[in-house]
Amino acid sequence: MTIDDVPAVSALEQRLFPVDAWPLHMFFDELSQPETRRYLVAQGSDGIVGYAGLMCIEPIADVQTIAVVPEYEGRGIGSWLLTSLIEEARRRRAADVLLEVRADNPRAQQLYRRFGFEQIHIRPRYYRDGVDALIMRLQLNGSPGGQSDAGTTKEAGQP
Repeated sequence: MTIDDVPAVSALEQRLFPVDAWPLHMFFDELSQPETRRYLVAQGSDGIVGYAGLMCIEPIADVQTIAVVPEYEGRGIGSWLLTSLIEEARRRRAADVLLEVRADNPRAQQLYRRFGFEQIHIRPRYYRDGVDALIMRLQLNGSPGGQSDAGTTKEAGQP
């Protein structure tokens, strides 16, 4: 993700997370911290169709956000974004990747479990609409690459 991508990403953020959307300046703030942050976009024929971000302060990496527009779900974009974040966490020598996922989003939970994330805690009423957040963790046992290892997240594409 570059500064030029922020307006399009922010527009998607408002569309996908109307209750919990980040304000525009948060994306600029996040991109201004490359020593601890990494943000990605996925491009489709219609422009940006997904985005994701990671914060890593050893030994913990935290998935800050991951989103794919509903029209592009099921095409492997979310898996590509998550794989890229996990690889970045490994490069930054994280021991664990954490993420938060809405308790009412089984599709995202299934994706994270497929990558080896396990639920470790619940944050009651975490989201502004009162929905609980499930805290999930992927332990990165030093293995290079692969989908068996992954982070705190906001996710899109809820049913």
